[in-house]
Amino acid sequence: MRLFRSIVVMTDSSPGPGLVVGRALRAALALAWVAAAAVTVAAAQEQGAPAAQAASSATVPLLQISGPIGPATADHIARGLQRAARERAPLVVLRIDTPGGLDSSTRQIVKDILASPVPVAAWVAPGGARAASAGAYIVYASHVAAMAPGTNLGAATPVQIGGLPGTQPPPQPAPGKPAPPRAPDDKASEPREGTDAVRPGADAMTRKLVNDSAAYLRSLAQMRGRNVDWADRAVRDGVSLSATEAQAQRVIDFIAADVASLLQQAHGRTVLMNDGAQRRLDVQGAQTAAVEADWRTKLLSIITEPTVAYLLLLLGIYGIYFELTTPGFGVPGVAGSISLLLGMFALQMLPVSYAGVALIVLGFVLLVAEALLPSFGALGIGGVIAFVIGSVMLIDTETAGFGIPIGLIASVAVLNVAFVFVVIRLAMKARSRPVVTGSEQMMGATGEIIEASADAAWMQVHSERWRVASSVPLHAGQRVRVIGRAGLVLRVEPEATPPPSVS
Repeated sequence: MRLFRSIVVMTDSSPGPGLVVGRALRAALALAWVAAAAVTVAAAQEQGAPAAQAASSATVPLLQISGPIGPATADHIARGLQRAARERAPLVVLRIDTPGGLDSSTRQIVKDILASPVPVAAWVAPGGARAASAGAYIVYASHVAAMAPGTNLGAATPVQIGGLPGTQPPPQPAPGKPAPPRAPDDKASEPREGTDAVRPGADAMTRKLVNDSAAYLRSLAQMRGRNVDWADRAVRDGVSLSATEAQAQRVIDFIAADVASLLQQAHGRTVLMNDGAQRRLDVQGAQTAAVEADWRTKLLSIITEPTVAYLLLLLGIYGIYFELTTPGFGVPGVAGSISLLLGMFALQMLPVSYAGVALIVLGFVLLVAEALLPSFGALGIGGVIAFVIGSVMLIDTETAGFGIPIGLIASVAVLNVAFVFVVIRLAMKARSRPVVTGSEQMMGATGEIIEASADAAWMQVHSERWRVASSVPLHAGQRVRVIGRAGLVLRVEPEATPPPSVS
C-alpha cells in the first residue's frame, strides 16, 4: 500500500508526457491490488468451505450388538472401531440388545472401546431390548450411555457351571418344621462396595469370580463418572433397572427413543478419552450409517456357534474314519479334514472343557474298536457313554446361547447306539457262516478222482488238483469227500452212494 501511494505521488508530480504514463501506471496498480484482494478472499472461502462441509456431512457409524456376545461380535466391533478411526468419524454408536455373552469376548470389546480414538455411545435399543450381563459392562465402558424407552439394563452376575456364582439356595427347613423367619431389610447382609460380601455357602472360586467382576464394573463406573454403588450391586445381587430408573440413578446419561434424539442429546457433551484429553462431541446434523458385518465376521459367527462347532467336530471324526475304512474314495477324507479343522478352530475360540474333548475322542476310539475287535458290545457301550458325557461337558459355561442342546446330544447318542447294534449283529451273523477261506474250508468238500494208481491218487476239488490218500482203494471217476489234511495231501473217503430207488 505504501509503495502504491509513493508511485501515485511520483506520477502526479511528473510534468508533460510523464503525467499520462503515471496515470496509466496508477490505474494498472489499482487493478492489480483489487485482483489480489479478490484472490485472498476466495482462498479464505475455499479454506473454510471444507470445514463447514465436513461439519454438515459427518457420518456416524452404527454397529449392532444383537444376541449372545461371542468371538464374532468382538471381531465385528473391533473392525468397526478401526474403520471409524480411519475415517475420522465424530462418534460411533453401538446399538445393544443382548442377554449376555462370553467373558473373554466382553472384555475384548471393553478394551477396544477404552482404546478407541473415536468416542463410543452405547444405546440399548429398540424398545423391549436389554443389555443384560455382558451388555452392562459395554454400556458402562462407553463414553456416552443411553437407553430407549421400554428397555432394561443389569443382571451382570457372572455365570459358570453349577449356576450363578454367589447364589446358593436358602437352607430348607426340616420336614414338619416351619421356615425360620427372615428379618426385613437386613442391611447388614447386603454387600458393600469394595468388600468380599458374597452370599454364604459360596466357595473360594466363586468369591474370586464375583469379586473380580464387581471390581471390573466398578472401575468402569469410576472412569465414566457413573453410579459405582449400583454397578457393585448389579454384579453381586444381579439387579436390573428400567430406562427411567437407570437415568434417575445416574447409570446412563439420557433416554433416546431414536438415533436422531441420541445424536441431538449427545451433541456438545464433553467426554474423557483414553489419553486423558477432553473432547467435545460435535454431531450436529450428522448422518448415521449402519455398518454390516462382512463375510469374515459372518463365517466366524456361524462356525463359533457351539452347535455348529460340535457338528463340525463330529463330521470331521466320522469323515476321516470312513476314509480310512474305505480308502480310495476321497470325498469323506477331504470333507472330514476340512470339517475337523474348522471345528477345532471354532472350539479354540470358545470356553471348551478339554476333559470333554478327551472323552469325545475316547468314545470315538472305543466305537471303532468295537467294529474291529470281538468285544460283543462292551467297548461300544463304553464308547457311547464316554461320548455322551464328553458332549455334555464340552462347552464349559452356562452363558445363554453358548450351550449344546440336549436333544442334539441325545440324537447323536442314539445314532452311536444304532451303530454299535449294527456292528454286533453283523459280527454274530459272520460267526454263524461257514468258513470260505483257508484250509478249514476244505473240510467236507467233495470232488472227483481224476487219476488213480498203486502209488498215488489225484482229485479235482475247488478247481484245484490235489494229491489224496484213502484207507480204501480208489478209482478214476469216483466221488470222494475230504475228511482231513496232512500238508499237501488230502485224506478222503468215498462219498456214500444213495441206494437205488424202487419203482
